[in-house]
Parts: sequence; C-alpha cells; structure tokens
Amino acid sequence: FLTTAVFKPRDVSFNSYLLNHSKAYGIAAVASWVEFWLELWIAPSLKGHLLFIIVGTLLVAGFQYIRSSAMITAGRNFNHIVQNEAQSDGHELVTAGLYKYLRHPSYFGWFWWSISTQFLLSNPICVCAYAYASWKFFESRIYHEERHLYIDIFPNKYGQYCKTTKIGIPFIKGYVDTLQE
Repeated sequence: FLTTAVFKPRDVSFNSYLLNHSKAYGIAAVASWVEFWLELWIAPSLKGHLLFIIVGTLLVAGFQYIRSSAMITAGRNFNHIVQNEAQSDGHELVTAGLYKYLRHPSYFGWFWWSISTQFLLSNPICVCAYAYASWKFFESRIYHEERHLYIDIFPNKYGQYCKTTKIGIPFIKGYVDTLQE
C-alpha cells in the first residue's frame, strides 16, 4: 500500500490495501493467524526462536524491498490489474533495474515475501500452504499476462526480452517459455 500511495497517489483506494483481494487471500490470512496462536497455545516451544525471527525478518524485509523496488522502477507502467492492451499514456516495456534480470520482479518479491512471513511466524503448515497457493496464483497470472504482453502489447519486443530474463519462481513457465519448447 505504502509504495502505491507514495508513487501512484491517484491510484490509491481501499483496494490498494489488498485486504479484499480475494476470498482465498482472506482465508490464507486467517489460517496464518489461527496456526500461529494455536501452536503458541499448544506447543509454545515451537515459536519465538531467535534464528527464525532474525532470518525471517531479513527475508521479509528483503523480498518486500524487491517488490517495492520493482513497482517504483516500473512507475506508471505498473498496475495491480493485468493489462490486455497498451495504455494510451505511453506504456513501455521496462527493462531497467531488477527488470534486467527478472521479468516479473514484483511477483517474485511477493511470492517469496508471502512464504517468508510464515517462516518468520514459525508456521510450518502455512509455509507449505502459502508456497502452494502463491505458486498456483502466479502460474496462472504470469501465463495470462505474458500472453497479452507477447501478442497484444509488445509483439516485437517481449519475446526477445524473455530470452534474457528469468521468472524466478520455481517451475513456472511463462507464455513465451511454452512457445519455445
């Protein structure tokens, strides 16, 4: 939210908080809280280990930095909603900063950040659940988004860009990757 508020203030709304993102998102958040408090009550020795707190905090902060940096680098080209056509305000293919190495650094950051939050909380069930749910979400979203980027928005540039970049989320192949198989 803060990144959107600072760098795209005219786009800020209640939806920017992503609290109403989806039913699955809400269920995941509640599951995380339930797991944390239930395990703390039943087996408090599982929670609060200094190593998990330090490493988890560093991972959460690092992946949040990656996500925020990607959003800032993309500037007006970033949108929480997958675009299916070029925007009239000069939509550009961003290839600077993290985009030089990762096609979707914001997704990469969010994927690993979400898992890291559960590592920080010492929530072993939600580490697995968040990894699976985030992976399924981004597998579909990246394929769909890349299809539009390749066919509708940057037909002369996106395929070449994909040859020099990675997605960074294990086992996810984008639209262009499936064309090259």
